[in-house]
Amino acid sequence: MRNSTTTFLSSTSSYVETKWQAMFEGRNEALVTLALLFISHEIIYFARCVPYLIADQIPSLQKYKIQQKTIQNTAQNQWKVFRYVLISHFVFELPMIVGFHPVAVYFGMAISSVPFPPLSKMAFQIFLFFVFEDFFHYWAHRGLHYGPFYKHIHKLHHEWSAPFGLAAEYAHPIEVMILGTGTIAGPLMWCYATGDLHLITTLTWMTLRLFQAVEAHSGYDFPWSTHNWLPGWSGAEHHDYHHMAFTNNFSTSFRWWDHIFGTNKKYIAYKERKAAEAKAKKAL
Repeated sequence: MRNSTTTFLSSTSSYVETKWQAMFEGRNEALVTLALLFISHEIIYFARCVPYLIADQIPSLQKYKIQQKTIQNTAQNQWKVFRYVLISHFVFELPMIVGFHPVAVYFGMAISSVPFPPLSKMAFQIFLFFVFEDFFHYWAHRGLHYGPFYKHIHKLHHEWSAPFGLAAEYAHPIEVMILGTGTIAGPLMWCYATGDLHLITTLTWMTLRLFQAVEAHSGYDFPWSTHNWLPGWSGAEHHDYHHMAFTNNFSTSFRWWDHIFGTNKKYIAYKERKAAEAKAKKAL
C-alpha cells in the first residue's frame, strides 16, 4: 500500500505532466520551448533578487551585510543594473536561447514528452551539471582575469566591488556567452553521450543555477545561507571576497578548485586576519 507522501508526489507529478503536455499540444515545439526558457529565466532571476532588495530595507538585517563599509546597493545603482541586465537579456541572451531547441533536439533531448524522469535521476544529472559547470567556470573565469580579457571584457562585471543580487548577470556580452556555455554545455554533452535527458531536468538545473548566481552576488551572509549548511558550497561569503579583492576565489558553486589549485590563499589569509582582529577586539 502506498503511503501518503508517495501518493502526493505521484499526484503532483501527474498534474504537472498533464499541464506540461497541454502547453505543447497543437503548438510549435520550438516556439513553446523558447518562450518557456526565456520567460522562466526572467521571472526566476528577478524574483530571486527580491528577498535581497527587501533585506536592504530592513535595518536589523544589515548586520549580515558582508561589506559594511562599501555600500553600492543604492537605489540608483540597482536601477542602473536592472536596466542593463534587462536589455542584455533581450538583446543578447534571447538570440542564444533561440538556438537551444534545434541543438537540443539534434542531441536527442526529450522536450514535450511525458512522463518526467524520476526525481532520483534528475538529482543525479543536475549534480553532474553543477560539477561540470563549476570546473568550466573556474578556468573560464580565471582566464577572464588575464590582462586584455579583464580590461576589455570582465572589468564591467567588477564595476561592483561590493556586489548585490541584481549584478549577478551584469556582464559584457562576450562574458555572458563564455560563462553561459558552461551552464548549457553540461546538459548537451550528457544528452549527446547518453541520449537520456529531459527538458524539465535542464529547466530545473537552470533554475538552481540562477538561484546560486544571485545568492553568490547578494552581498549577504545569513545564518541560513547555503554555505552555512552545505559543506563545500561557495556562496556569497566566498564570492564577495573575489569582488572586493579582484583576485582569488574563481569558482562558482563549490570551493574545491580554488583549494586544489591554490587560488584561495589570499582569501584564507584575509579570513584568518579578520578572525584574529575580532578575537583581539573581544578580549578588550
